[in-house]
Amino acid sequence: MSTDQKSKINLVVNSESKPYWEGAAKGQLLIRACDACGKVHHYPRTICPHCFSDDTAFVEASGNGVIYSYSVTRQAKPPYVIAYVKLDEGVSMLTNIVDCEIDKIRIGQKVRVKFSEAGDGYALPVFTCA
Repeated sequence: MSTDQKSKINLVVNSESKPYWEGAAKGQLLIRACDACGKVHHYPRTICPHCFSDDTAFVEASGNGVIYSYSVTRQAKPPYVIAYVKLDEGVSMLTNIVDCEIDKIRIGQKVRVKFSEAGDGYALPVFTCA
């Protein structure tokens, strides 16, 4: 997906994920932190997947990470890159890599979050080469 594309994305926004999407609309990348075990997790869910506590809260991530794995879909017009990005905080996100030369993308490459309009006042976190 290119940041120039204006296609509407169907997001599932519920009471559990709403703060995440509202943060993204403001240019903030939020992840959950567990006060019981001290670990962070993503995707935005109340229950900690590490210790099953519900004592979790949203915290702002740095937005910096590295490409853990990626795939280029060249059949699409325009071609796009889907990737797992490991954030500096330790969690991984499935996302798109945008505004980079596709043939120069590499595993371990540093990336930085940016936000792509998703419609209805929401934004989708995507990553670009740092």
